[in-house]
Order: sequence, then structure tokens, then C-alpha cells
Amino acid sequence: MHAALRERVRVRRMGRDPQPSAGIVDSQSVKTTGVGGERGYDGGKKVKGRKRHLLVDTQGLVLRAKVHAASVMDFEGIKMLLRLAEVEFPRLKHLWLDSAYRGEEKGKDWVEKALGWSVDLVERPRKPAPEEVLKSWAREWAKEGVKVDWEKLLPPKGFQVLPRRWVVERTFSWIDQNRRMSKDYERLTETSEAFVYVAMSRLMARRLARS
Repeated sequence: MHAALRERVRVRRMGRDPQPSAGIVDSQSVKTTGVGGERGYDGGKKVKGRKRHLLVDTQGLVLRAKVHAASVMDFEGIKMLLRLAEVEFPRLKHLWLDSAYRGEEKGKDWVEKALGWSVDLVERPRKPAPEEVLKSWAREWAKEGVKVDWEKLLPPKGFQVLPRRWVVERTFSWIDQNRRMSKDYERLTETSEAFVYVAMSRLMARRLARS
């Protein structure tokens, strides 16, 4: 039902092919309750619970969901998420990933070798050097007769939207608006995955009803 709704939304609401040609992958760590079941600790996010690993299309509609312990690294979780994905989505040929999937035989490298898809890594801009250091560089260049405006070396101020990454982050926000998804309340990860599809099905059904 979820797949049928997604294809209808893509065709009727977006005027696109029912099968996507590109997607974005990311994960979200969420806390669990005391019901038990598979769970772990995500040291990076400081969260004890599970990870929701999503593959979405370029419009943010969920293609696949995989829930596993938060202790599973992203570059291992993506292998579980994309198992046989090339069969289910024959047009899918490109992915956008973040830096957590960097490394030989890990996320990006594994996708390119195992699935034959192209991958773009979207990384956050590196932190700039301190202003005092930039000013000293400008002074040294000035001694050589080269005028450098050190302020232009600073990154733009304020929140920076990362290309394509915002799409999957928005999907997580859509899912979190459902009260049952504020935490992972389920004993089985399979049930948690089912609720991701239920939440998205509800959203897509409402969009179709408006069209």
C-alpha cells in the first residue's frame, strides 16, 4: 500500500516517473522505552536506543526504512537498508550521502562496487581558521605586495543548508510529527519499520486527497 501511494503521489502530484532515479540516505538515532528488544548506544549522538535508516527520493518520500540498534555504524546500516534495492528500484542509479559513509569498503565505496550506483558525499564545510590567524596571513601576504581581504576567507554567517541533505532531514521531521514516533516504543524493529511506512502513508494519503 505504501509503495502504491508513493508512486501515485510521484505521478499525480509531482508529474514524475513512478520509479525514482536518485535518492538520499541518512539515519536518525531515537531513544527507546523499557519494552526491551534490540537496541544499543550511539556514541556520536549520545543516544541509547535505535537508528531509523531511511532511503528517500529527491522529494523526501520514503523508499525504504530499516531500523536497527543505535550502536550499528551508518556505513554498516546502509548495507542492511539497501539489500536487494537494485531489484526493487531498477531506475535508481545515484545517491547522496553524508561524510559518515566515507571509507574503503564502507558506505560510498560499497554502494559503488556492490550496486554500481554513483554516489556524491555531501559534507559540512570545515571550520575556518581563527580571525587572528587569518589577519596574520593577510599581513604576511601584504609584505610580499599581495593584498588579501581576510574577511572574505570567513564562511557565510548563519545556518547553511547542505545540498540534498535537507530533503531527508525534512522527512525525519515529517515522521516525528506523529506522536507514536517521538520515541521507539516497539519491542521488534520490524514493528518500528512498519510504523515509519504507516506515518508516510498517512501523509501521502492526505496529499492525494487534496489533489
